[in-house]
Amino acid sequence: MTVIAGRYRLLDVLAEGATGTVWRALDETLVHEVALKEFRAPAGLPADEVPLLYARLERGARAAALISHPSVATVYGVATEDGRPWVVMELIRGLTLAETLEAGGPLAPPEAARVGAEVVAALRAAREAGVHHRGVNPGHVLLANDGRVVVTGFGTGIGVPPPEGEPDAAEEARSLGTLLDAAVGGRPGPLTPVIDRLLSEDPESALTADQAETELRRIAPKAPSRTAGSARSQSSPVPGNGEGEGPGARASAARSAGAPPPRRSARPRRGPVLTAGLVGVLLITGALTYHLVRDGEPGAGPGPGGVTSTAPAGPGSTGPGDGSATPPR
Repeated sequence: MTVIAGRYRLLDVLAEGATGTVWRALDETLVHEVALKEFRAPAGLPADEVPLLYARLERGARAAALISHPSVATVYGVATEDGRPWVVMELIRGLTLAETLEAGGPLAPPEAARVGAEVVAALRAAREAGVHHRGVNPGHVLLANDGRVVVTGFGTGIGVPPPEGEPDAAEEARSLGTLLDAAVGGRPGPLTPVIDRLLSEDPESALTADQAETELRRIAPKAPSRTAGSARSQSSPVPGNGEGEGPGARASAARSAGAPPPRRSARPRRGPVLTAGLVGVLLITGALTYHLVRDGEPGAGPGPGGVTSTAPAGPGSTGPGDGSATPPR
């Protein structure tokens, strides 16, 4: 268990390559895990050139720390141990595109388009920070467990400004075309015109980064609707005292969220309303007939058995004694 710069405790190896080793490490100051890149000078490099190499790598890492984009692995800083720079980076859990292709075969063109679009966005953010990635390949693209597509390599010996200080857009485009072709395993489908134009040597037909991203996002699968997600979240159980959720709890949750109470359907009440109306019509007809007969008899008038009200029973009547008639059963 080695501690680097008195702060970063090495835990295990994540990756190893020609330029060094990437470790999973614990930042004992902030108490969270990070990725730590250990540099190795190439074999045969003259001893007097090693410090120059380390200084150049450190400058590249500090420049990469200026990139702020969700599709770029964050560089937190540079630690120094025995004169060597160690780059402290965001630890991203997932598989590289190379590992994904090896394990599961080529990606479907829409998924490859999604990956490519995020790579373009990452490269643009790097260019705006003055850093140029000249070697994007499936090993430098992480498919994170949280769904992100993350480009790595900035500030770790790959992402350094070219000698002329200006990014080579044509080289980046060809690198992206090669990456996409590898992602689909030579079966590009709807990506065919995009890949062909990215790999084209003709400047007039070549795609710019913005054009490539537009085309790739058109082919990529559409993101889920936020409105649909909100509706699902409103119908999810509300945390409470651990008891099961019933209709009452769901209605309370809707009221507390400001939603109007559910309206009862009028359909089930149609039968009783029609029945009450028919009964009312029959009562009125009977009463009128009774009065006509009584009016034709001498001395007829209201008495104990006479009708004192011809109004139909209201929907709120509950029994005798309120002047309403009870519908026959």
